[in-house]
Amino acid sequence: MPVTVVRFNLVAPGAAPAALSARYRAALEMAAYADEHGISTVQTEEHHGAENNWLPSPFAFAGAVFGATRRIAVTVSAVIGPLHDPLRLAEEIAVLDLLSGGRLVTVAGIGYRPEEYALFDVDWKRRGRLQDELLETLLKAWSGDAFEYRGRTVRLTPRPFTDPHPLLLVGGSSKAAARRAARLGLPFFPSAHLPELEAYYKEKLTEYGTEGWVMMPAAETPLLHIAEDPDRAWAHYGEHFLHEARTYASWQSGQVRSAVKSAARTVAELRAEGVYRILTPEQCVAQGLDSLVLHPLAGGMPVEEGWRSLRLLAQRVLPALEGSAAGISGGPAGAEGGPLRT
Repeated sequence: MPVTVVRFNLVAPGAAPAALSARYRAALEMAAYADEHGISTVQTEEHHGAENNWLPSPFAFAGAVFGATRRIAVTVSAVIGPLHDPLRLAEEIAVLDLLSGGRLVTVAGIGYRPEEYALFDVDWKRRGRLQDELLETLLKAWSGDAFEYRGRTVRLTPRPFTDPHPLLLVGGSSKAAARRAARLGLPFFPSAHLPELEAYYKEKLTEYGTEGWVMMPAAETPLLHIAEDPDRAWAHYGEHFLHEARTYASWQSGQVRSAVKSAARTVAELRAEGVYRILTPEQCVAQGLDSLVLHPLAGGMPVEEGWRSLRLLAQRVLPALEGSAAGISGGPAGAEGGPLRT
């Protein structure tokens, strides 16, 4: 069985507060439905000051999801580490880890938008050093022991639920990010399918004498929408996917490598490109993907259309995949897939 993910960034261009509030509540209801139907992960992320209302507070959203669910994991992919106070972030993640019983996964990146650093008056040129400090502080803080922090001795409580600490990965698409992860003995989360960077990370693990692993997107990790009639869905809703694709493209320089990077300028180009895919339930099953990443509210997608997509995934795609898995194994299908390809 593939890993199943429902992604939310709550983008809603031009939405008034009442409409945005309804959208947030719908996302929580969708997360609860996903939890009830065996979907493994809710994925969310962090961006600031975006005109289209991109979610800026992924941990607040994660806490709400945990309150509405019992089993599903929440992956924050990614938190922009240098924009956060290290001690406060350590406390926030510890509390969420306790509330959820260990269901929080945090991917810490450094971001790629200088505008976000300027918004919080954080020096863009110091982002690497700030990320080092953040990660080192998190690991020390979660130990429960006193430690030196900016010239003084501090100790944080409470201890997290997960031993030795909540799941923390270092994200990025650079050798600097891979070195940082290896030096600290933290798992590495490349932002795209980058086998050469995985090999470099493993070399650095040996050099530093540390242990770690890689959670890397598969060669194909499209963002999905499920519909009975893909042609109609592209015609009616393709502009929502294009809005998100063009927003990403405007933020990412040529050096940024991402699993969802798109060069499309029209809906037709976006459809042909394959980064975003609208599929029938049968087509989705036939794709043979390692992970299914559903994006039900992409780019301001109407909530009712998002619900149709999610229900088709839960009621028609997943049962078919479970049946296929049972047929291959000769026994009952498992409840969930394993981790992303490492």
